[in-house]
Amino acid sequence: MDNIQDNTLFLLTDEELSILKDSISSANRIVITAHKSPDGDAVGSTLAWKHYLAALGKDAVVVLPDAAPDFLHWLPQYNTIITYDKHAEDVKKVVNDADLLFCLDYNELSRTEEMQPVIEGSKAKRIVVDHHVGPKIPSILTVSRPAASSTSELVFRLMSQLTGTQDISHDAAVCVYCGMMTDTGGFTFNSTNPDIYLIISELLRKNIDKDVIYNKVFHNYSANALRFRAHIIQDKLRLVETLHASYYTVTKSEMKEYHFIKGDLEGVVNIPLMLKGHKLSISLREDRDRPNFILVSLRSSCGFHCRKMAEEFFNGGGHEDAAGGKLYCSIEEAEKTALRAILAYKSQLEA
Repeated sequence: MDNIQDNTLFLLTDEELSILKDSISSANRIVITAHKSPDGDAVGSTLAWKHYLAALGKDAVVVLPDAAPDFLHWLPQYNTIITYDKHAEDVKKVVNDADLLFCLDYNELSRTEEMQPVIEGSKAKRIVVDHHVGPKIPSILTVSRPAASSTSELVFRLMSQLTGTQDISHDAAVCVYCGMMTDTGGFTFNSTNPDIYLIISELLRKNIDKDVIYNKVFHNYSANALRFRAHIIQDKLRLVETLHASYYTVTKSEMKEYHFIKGDLEGVVNIPLMLKGHKLSISLREDRDRPNFILVSLRSSCGFHCRKMAEEFFNGGGHEDAAGGKLYCSIEEAEKTALRAILAYKSQLEA
């Protein structure tokens, strides 16, 4: 490696490294996948891995269940991604033809939703790289590190261990940084490991402009999006002050009124945590296409952890302080479920 002088960033044993090297070397058709509703880490890690494999002389195709928010479409080679919701037959073909398939940033095949049968039916070898708890995907190699800041961090570590940082291009570095930045809220949570900043220093050596990346992601909203956010905070936020918790709902009619596009409400669920001593924030959003389908996001702070609540009440999971799930009910019933969840954890929230 050019600038990292020791192996502190390495993830794999010699045996695991051999499996990864041999799998890449022998593969002729590589496909890289991530989860439904891909976020910055899902897109950043998949595209970074694609760029890196290209530096090794390997062509890889990124396929996703659906598109990422608009504020990620600037990432290098985003336009080469094939999405299952728009190009199902193309995705089926490349996955069926693949001899090596990477599963990045998800721990269960169900997280790819409609694309799950396609991945399950593939005869390709699978390699999993993820930082969610409890990986359940059959594979020849699973790189699971729940303590990591992001899957993009893991991808950087794998690239570094495989061939050193010299094969990490500027575009790959941009994608890695974007993934790490978005999955840590601009390095405001899940980012206390000093190794993260060693990685950032290496990325900066690739001449990335971290300020430009930040602005492209976080300063990219329309006037409608800002008004929508203000409406939620002003009119929709429901505080359970004695329990240091809150929730809000977003309906299809509101999305239509504010000309909602994917990504417009990114990060709003974090805003209530700005309240002094606030421990839990829950977002409940109607799906625009599926009736009685509610998308749930949870965030926690101040010593309370929301992952168990997501599993118990919202058919979900995730990280200790950033989790998600889904409900199959009306928005009114979802609101009642959120209140039941908050009350179920009363002793922990009011402490």
